[in-house]
Amino acid sequence: MAHGSSFAEFLSGSGLWPAPTLGASVGSSGSVDVPHATTIVALSTSAGIVMAGDRRATMGNIIAQRDIEKVFPADEHTVVGIAGAAGVAVELVRLFQVELEHYEKIEGVPLSLDGKANRLATLLRGNLGMAMQGLAVVPLFAGYDLDRGRGRIFSYDVTGGRYEERDHHAVGSGSVFARGSLKKLYRAGMSTDDAVMAVVEALYDAADDDSATGGPDLTRRIFPVIAVAEADGVRMLPDAEVGAVVERVVSARMTHPDGPTASLPGGAA
Repeated sequence: MAHGSSFAEFLSGSGLWPAPTLGASVGSSGSVDVPHATTIVALSTSAGIVMAGDRRATMGNIIAQRDIEKVFPADEHTVVGIAGAAGVAVELVRLFQVELEHYEKIEGVPLSLDGKANRLATLLRGNLGMAMQGLAVVPLFAGYDLDRGRGRIFSYDVTGGRYEERDHHAVGSGSVFARGSLKKLYRAGMSTDDAVMAVVEALYDAADDDSATGGPDLTRRIFPVIAVAEADGVRMLPDAEVGAVVERVVSARMTHPDGPTASLPGGAA
């Protein structure tokens, strides 16, 4: 096969992957005015990883969509979350999903987790031209490493630079607030249930200080999208399960608006 196991290279060589062009709607800053997605958080657990994303997409000061999905299964054991230009990001995720499936069909074995992370970096590097025009995509990639028997998290920059993160990470406009929250809440060897609670708390904190991040919407029943990747595969938590966690968080915030405090040495709070 001329292009080997890479579906992206096949598209490029066949002329099916169009070159990026500058759109007609350009904001005053020179960037394309399109919906943007934020915020994504992930942390490791005793069994794998948990990743979550809020549901808001913004276009300048306008809420473009209230229920966008930003966290997707990449394959059986990995997940990817998107921040940045929403339309480009979703298409990149779809291409990445096909890329991993294509490789497994051609080679007969799945890529290693490092190989998958490198493939995503290559796709991002191919999008650099569009990123320079304001259509940047900054994903967060994580999964269960079958070879090492643990969860791992990878972050990226717009040039395709790949960085492995320890314990937890966040990307998007609300990431600085989410990271602060995760630093406070994270404990080594957390259970999956505790990790789900922690990511909901982190997204709540991000939404509290970042207008582009959407908090849980109890009126419309719009909750964060949460994925869990463990040895037995990826599962997306149903709204009913996420909703129960959200209601616990919101109820607790009625008496403690700033959320739970970090424990101090000696057991003091």
